Amino acid sequence: MNKKQVIVASAGFLFLLVIYFFGHTVPPKKQSSDTGSTASASQSLDINAVLNALKAKLTPSQSEHVSRLQSAVVRGDVKDQQIKADLQLASFWRDSSENGFLPYAYYTGEAAKLENSEKSLTFAAQLFLNNLRSQENPALRSWMASQSRDLFERAEVLNPGNDSTKIGLGATYIFGASGEPTDVMKGIQKILEVARRDSLNMYAQLMLGLGGIESGQYDKAIQRLIKVVHFDPANIEAVLSLGEAYERTGDIATAKIWYAKATKLTSNPELIEAINERIKSLK
Repeated sequence: MNKKQVIVASAGFLFLLVIYFFGHTVPPKKQSSDTGSTASASQSLDINAVLNALKAKLTPSQSEHVSRLQSAVVRGDVKDQQIKADLQLASFWRDSSENGFLPYAYYTGEAAKLENSEKSLTFAAQLFLNNLRSQENPALRSWMASQSRDLFERAEVLNPGNDSTKIGLGATYIFGASGEPTDVMKGIQKILEVARRDSLNMYAQLMLGLGGIESGQYDKAIQRLIKVVHFDPANIEAVLSLGEAYERTGDIATAKIWYAKATKLTSNPELIEAINERIKSLK
């Protein structure tokens, strides 16, 4: 899409939240005060209120265009019309608004639910999953996780044997920010079902590594991530995650080594600058 954005939290997932890894998504911007107040008012997110708040920030012509698409469904083949309208709304928000990630993901997901194909459902589910980890607002993050979970579950009904879907579903529990450690462990156990059956599934190993960091099991996380890097030395997410895991254990020297390795795996100047700044800040 228009650009990749590096999101680095001073506490939390640090470079795990780098949206750079996910080239098929649009990174979420930091929420404006209007959107943030809407989401933080309660732990249940009113997505329509968020959509209306973002729509209010559009130019008059943009707002009119969105209104036309929202009311485009008439008589006839309502389902196909709604899918088309949802996809057009998703494309508009993806391409035309700097605050457009949430409506882009929402309308992509709504279209996928109506289309009900494994491909569209998993794409929309991954869209939420890949971006929810960078969302600091607990209510918004929880809502994104529930959307991703619902989409993965629908895809799993269509193809129960898809391991990537099982792993993605498990990840929604790990990164859903529900505040419940049991949810993290539920997600880890679901991914372990795949890893125990297929130890060479590096997506499972990576998610278990990230889950280990999330749950504070840094030694286990390091073991998983080392396995991923051994299998795929160019996996920058695993390399950066190793840097964070070692940093959290207090092994700053090793953390710096892994962060430095990551700078050799990308030509993205924003990412390189962010990593170098992180290295400089470590003492």
